[in-house]
Amino acid sequence: MTFDPHPAEVVRPGTHPAQLTTLPRRAELAEELGVDVFCVMPFTSEFMKLSPEGYVHEILVERLHVAQVVVGENFTFGRKAAGNVDLLRETGGRFGFAVDGVNLLAEHAVTFSSTYIRSCVDAGDVAAAAEALGRPHRVEGVVVHGDGRGRGLGFPTANLSSPMYSAIPADGVYAAWFTILGPDRVEGSLEPGRRYKAAVSVGTNPTFSGRTRTVEAFVLDHDADLYGQHVAVDFVDRVRGMEKFDSVDALVEEMRRDADKARKLLDEAAGSTAD
Repeated sequence: MTFDPHPAEVVRPGTHPAQLTTLPRRAELAEELGVDVFCVMPFTSEFMKLSPEGYVHEILVERLHVAQVVVGENFTFGRKAAGNVDLLRETGGRFGFAVDGVNLLAEHAVTFSSTYIRSCVDAGDVAAAAEALGRPHRVEGVVVHGDGRGRGLGFPTANLSSPMYSAIPADGVYAAWFTILGPDRVEGSLEPGRRYKAAVSVGTNPTFSGRTRTVEAFVLDHDADLYGQHVAVDFVDRVRGMEKFDSVDALVEEMRRDADKARKLLDEAAGSTAD
């Protein structure tokens, strides 16, 4: 069971945290783990006011008829987050369902929480984010028309229009996997579902005095029509930070090096996955 929108947006409007996964992606990941039913609970102001006891009785017992509830050890619920795992166990004993409070995953004294992963993404440390997630951090979006500058420089890029609240890595250049989410193939485009190597630029294009922050993916070794397609970028590693170059020629030369570095990093990542 998950909530939509994020509870923080209802409790304190304007404080929605950066989103690590879209709702459809969350359902897809749950299905891959063997989950049969993915329940999305609308988080409304009325729902927010439910007492912990009301939450258990109305949602878990009356609607879901639960036999066992599995939550993280720091799970809270009900009005003002007054309910915790101990209260859940107590009420579970009355209503006949078991409760399993799972320890949070930690390594090297670091707890792999969503807050930690967001901080990694925000700092551009997508490799650390991937280690915590068990997969690369993904940003999805629809490819929209940009200013066309990349094609003129010999590096045609796919500009992503990302959903609101997406967790976008810090400005810089990254090695990433690029995937068309499909399902149907568009003539002249790439094969849906297949991973393609890409060098991805995140930032405002300071060499050209840009002001709008964008996510632009240069798919290596392919030149395809991608406009209007729903795509995913899975960030594997950071190549470098964002820089302002003195000339276009210097930028183009650096972009060539970026592409080579991205290709090498992705080859290494693919090799380690195969092992």
